[in-house]
Amino acid sequence: MQEPPNEQTARTALRPAVQSPLIVVGITHPQTCVVVASRYRALREAGFRVVLVASPGPLLDRLAADEGLERIAVPMRRGIAPVHDLISLLRLWRVLRRLRPEMTEFSTPKAGLLGSIASFLSGVPVRVYLLRGLRLETISGIQRRILAAAEKMAVCCSHFVLCNSKSLLAEALALSLTPGEKLKLVGNGSSHGVDFAHFAPGPSALRQRLKIPDCAPVIGFVGRLTRDKGVPELMEAFDRLLKVAPQARLLLVGWFDESEDALDGDLQAYIRSHPNVLCTGFVKDTAPWYRAMDMMVLPTWREGFPNAVLEAAASEVPVITTLATGARDAVVPEVTGLLIPPGRPEAIYEAILDLLRSESRRRAMGTAARRWAIENFSEEHVLRLTVSYYRNLLLARTQQAPALAPRDAMPAEAD
Repeated sequence: MQEPPNEQTARTALRPAVQSPLIVVGITHPQTCVVVASRYRALREAGFRVVLVASPGPLLDRLAADEGLERIAVPMRRGIAPVHDLISLLRLWRVLRRLRPEMTEFSTPKAGLLGSIASFLSGVPVRVYLLRGLRLETISGIQRRILAAAEKMAVCCSHFVLCNSKSLLAEALALSLTPGEKLKLVGNGSSHGVDFAHFAPGPSALRQRLKIPDCAPVIGFVGRLTRDKGVPELMEAFDRLLKVAPQARLLLVGWFDESEDALDGDLQAYIRSHPNVLCTGFVKDTAPWYRAMDMMVLPTWREGFPNAVLEAAASEVPVITTLATGARDAVVPEVTGLLIPPGRPEAIYEAILDLLRSESRRRAMGTAARRWAIENFSEEHVLRLTVSYYRNLLLARTQQAPALAPRDAMPAEAD
């Protein structure tokens, strides 16, 4: 495994270069724009020309405008859609042939697959696949084999596979997705770390605004409301908790995602009508919501590296999450939070009850969580290492490859 660059190298990497190397970054759905803005901003500020490719939508347009990025809208479906996928692949190939970037970084399952293939067919000099998680972990049968084949194809078409966490790298190795030398980990993982100035402890005005009694414990959840995030088990555990803590509130900061693992209609209706459950829908800035929580629970079945856990830690909120891939890297058990097996409502219930019994323990865990996260996952540190790593990839390539032909000055919308 390649060693991450040191701090001195990272600081040097942030100085803009004389020329602006072009990197095309691609994601499937604009929802991901919410969590990648700082990564792309860091690349741009370091001297890269960044072109963002994603499915069309207001979130894509807003991110491009806010961060000064060029953007190209290429419709991509999240599920398996052979004809539509082929059209998306051709559009991506045309975009890359026109732009002739020095580097591509594609991530999320569909964009990761189609973008990696298009990058290979276009002869992009440096091709990076950012592995944010493995959807196949919660799938079985023929669909799992299809997803495994798709991951292997994306990996095969890429020069480097950046894994979002140590356990994700280990899982990719265990599944034999690629020889180990292709798998890389920058620092301790995470695609962008956490902004400790923005996500910080402090008083919350939300409890009063939401009319939550001072004596009511608030159990929080942040993320997409789906099966793979463990929402059905969380609801079962919370209903059991109400028998011993009837004042408790469950704060669901997220939206009902209409993905392959969407919650069924009955459960969605139950959540919306539950008197002790507060469901916010999509929230652009989650920072104030963590301050309203006594603890956060993420009973996920799979992750790459959960950003929400780092944000909670920065806010001095202890976290209960699972031993699933990615999630187990985000908590120091019994120090910053608790780890439990996935798919176990009774384990969620017992862990919540355990933390509710001792406010002093929750406070100690919260303090330790913020300190641990600052030491390992500050946004500045993670992004410096990422920029340095990408600079080194380009430098190594230019030392062994001829100069690229001139490219168009500005991208156009994909047809």
